[in-house]
Amino acid sequence: MATTTAPAKRPRRRAGPPGHRSAGPLFVAPFLVLFALLFLAPLGYAAYLSLFQQRLIGGTVFVGLDNYVKAVKDPLLHDGVLRVAEFFVLQVPLMLLLALLFALALDSGLLRLARVIRLGIFVPYAVPSVVAALMWGYLYGPDFGPFAQLSRNLDLPAPHFLSDGWMLGSLANIVTWEFVGYNMIILYAALRTIPQDLYEAAAMDGAGAWRIAWSIKLPALKPALLLTVLFSVIGSFQLFNEPNLLMKIAPDVISSSYTANLYAYSLAFTGQQLNYAATVSFLLGLVIVIASYAVLLTANRRRTP
Repeated sequence: MATTTAPAKRPRRRAGPPGHRSAGPLFVAPFLVLFALLFLAPLGYAAYLSLFQQRLIGGTVFVGLDNYVKAVKDPLLHDGVLRVAEFFVLQVPLMLLLALLFALALDSGLLRLARVIRLGIFVPYAVPSVVAALMWGYLYGPDFGPFAQLSRNLDLPAPHFLSDGWMLGSLANIVTWEFVGYNMIILYAALRTIPQDLYEAAAMDGAGAWRIAWSIKLPALKPALLLTVLFSVIGSFQLFNEPNLLMKIAPDVISSSYTANLYAYSLAFTGQQLNYAATVSFLLGLVIVIASYAVLLTANRRRTP
């Protein structure tokens, strides 16, 4: 006579005390409250302001999307966005290339005083952008700047770093000096997570330092490089401190609409056009979202075979 055995019962998981199950939302609550107060509330208020206009007759009136239609056709906004796009193409590849070279050099273990060198590269990032812009503005100065004085002592024409043709490159130099160390730290941290077994296996197969860097390190750095590119997209289109301070030195070159972010600031605090400034800020945010999505889409397409 066949006998059947009852299936073994799985042990039940003991549910924790009710307080443990409600602890998760409590830990997240401070972040959510700050996120709502410091991000969502100002964003919602700016969206509300962008739907109104302040008029001499009638006061504040609801205009719907009229401000957005005006901003889309605004040539000053077009010029500012195109200028920061040109700045991005000029500055970001050079900055990331330098950050990558420094990270690879530090990770190679061949440098002496690597900690001192790493700290020296990172220190400019610790300098506030306002201080950096003032410092470089003095260095660029056509009258009392050290480069101009050295040129005069050598009977050479003084370089025009603050002229119309040089200004974008001068701004790119300041931002590169500030953020090479920041991006280098991100890439260097990513390199330190690569298992040493891969290097040892490659060395046993006869791979040299250049081959290891090309075949192992660079492919492993793709996520970190994508992150730095996204940060650079956001930072480039929000360019503000450097042109705002250099505008005092070169007012004929840098106008109040030199960048889109500077244009929105000038509208709000100089022209007292708060509603239109909110609209420009929203459109600038939309441009940043589109540019960031384009970078992500391009990176994903390259990953797929």
